[in-house]
Amino acid sequence: MRQTTTRDAVLPAHRVHAPWPYTRLDVPALRAAGHRPYPLRQFVLKTRSRCNLACTYCYVYSMADQGWRAQPAAMPAATAARAADRIAEHAAAHALTRVDLVLHGGEPLLTPPAGLAAPVEAVRAALARRSPRTRVTATVQTNATLLTRGRLQALAAAGIRVGVSLDGGLPAHNARRVDHAGRPGFAAAARGLRLLARHPESYAGVLCVVDVDQDPVETYASLLAFAPPTIGLLLPLANWADPPPGAAPGTTPYADWLTAVFERWWHDGVRRTRIRLFEEIIALLLGLPAANESLGLAPVTTAVIETDGSIEQADSLKSAYEGAAATGMTLDSHSFDELLDHPGLAARQLGRAALAPGCRSCELVEVCGGGHYPHRYRPGRGFRHPSVYCEDLQVLIRHIAAALHHAATAATAVTAATAAPTAATAGGPERAAS
Repeated sequence: MRQTTTRDAVLPAHRVHAPWPYTRLDVPALRAAGHRPYPLRQFVLKTRSRCNLACTYCYVYSMADQGWRAQPAAMPAATAARAADRIAEHAAAHALTRVDLVLHGGEPLLTPPAGLAAPVEAVRAALARRSPRTRVTATVQTNATLLTRGRLQALAAAGIRVGVSLDGGLPAHNARRVDHAGRPGFAAAARGLRLLARHPESYAGVLCVVDVDQDPVETYASLLAFAPPTIGLLLPLANWADPPPGAAPGTTPYADWLTAVFERWWHDGVRRTRIRLFEEIIALLLGLPAANESLGLAPVTTAVIETDGSIEQADSLKSAYEGAAATGMTLDSHSFDELLDHPGLAARQLGRAALAPGCRSCELVEVCGGGHYPHRYRPGRGFRHPSVYCEDLQVLIRHIAAALHHAATAATAVTAATAAPTAATAGGPERAAS
């Protein structure tokens, strides 16, 4: 009875704001029809619920959901241990060969160096007991302002790589990344990144939210100064009630921005970094699987654990409405297998069947996948709509497809020319002499 009460406490908001999937997806019927859930493989541990920055566009603190206010500032050790047990339980039940952990916040580096790795070590210990063949990869996502030699050494010793959020490599690109007094955070972040760049074995990459008011090539080139092994270019979290900044009917400002970066990256001569968005589009165009939940039709396999032990869906949903990421589940009362039957998560494992009719029939659906789930949200209707970035995605995908086709055609022509018989070899010496 406790489970039903806890879950039902959050359902009314879901039903009002998002009838799809919360009133229109019958999960028991789905299972009875043979649709099996996919096990979770990534676990985001919210080790801190507060941040030392106050970025004006942050989806955790500055958008629709303000649930962070009721969260403990830090995840207690007992909660981390309970999370570890639940993760190990899930890994053992599904014979997982790997789980990916992400230490997140807030700002996880608010934790003192001695305690940074504790949640990861707890998961490793629990897996050693219950699922010894499961290996762990771990990263921490930080704004880098608190990244010091001591913290980096503690993370490296535990095999935890560091990903950094930054809006570009110049102060002007990061005007929205300020502290609670309105002071810019770029100088401290740049110091942290320069330190991290000297330790490439610990460097996971940089995440950058696209700002169409900034020059795209300048933004890209400036990030290269920090030698990131990977750059993640993220579209701002927006939906049909809260459109993207700078968007206007008949325009594709985000495609224009991204294609400018793509052209520079694609024709750079030397591949100085990976750009996940472009590589995943290329992979999907070639029929290969992609690991990015904002593209393609692969099932979502991520769970978020808040500092109080509540189990939630992806943070990005917090941009839609108050409680959009909530499941009503907790580590004490629910397993991760139970989360798999939550309508919100089940919908995100349906692939094409979860999309709007126009998306299902689109020739780009295998690549676009309907776009990032939060970008589909329309108040009072839910998430079965095209992405608010639909036109931008079409332009970007077609541009990359054309570049890929041109490269393949050019490579084929070169191969054919190299293999073609010459006058001197086609008919032997006699023909050549004539």
